[in-house]
Amino acid sequence: MATAVKDMLDTYPADLGGVDRQKLARCIEECIACAQACTACADACMSEAMVGELTKCIRTNADCADMCNTTASVLSRHTGYDANITRAVLDACATVCKACADECERHAAQHDHCRVCAEACRRCEQACKDLMTSLG
Repeated sequence: MATAVKDMLDTYPADLGGVDRQKLARCIEECIACAQACTACADACMSEAMVGELTKCIRTNADCADMCNTTASVLSRHTGYDANITRAVLDACATVCKACADECERHAAQHDHCRVCAEACRRCEQACKDLMTSLG
């Protein structure tokens, strides 16, 4: 199935400088999906009776959502591309996704939203690492 991310990459008029379009599209899509999952998980955590015990989870979700949104934005801009900036952003995103997944997994047995969020974070973390590796 075609996605807006892939469609936009396919219409970019200039050379992407050897960036793997498939890995780039997957990473952007995973970042967007992870940001949504983290935002929804933080909101769900705030609705839990034990919200006081989920403070770190909520904070980590918010940080991860922000980082994933930023990463998706940076990866969506190609004019004047700087591989060093892209690598740094991808590394930061993978780090935050790992931290968020680790935190959500602590609560996954009690809260399905944390399980779903942790899975989204792990997929995003891997997509960031895969794209970083392909950048050389």
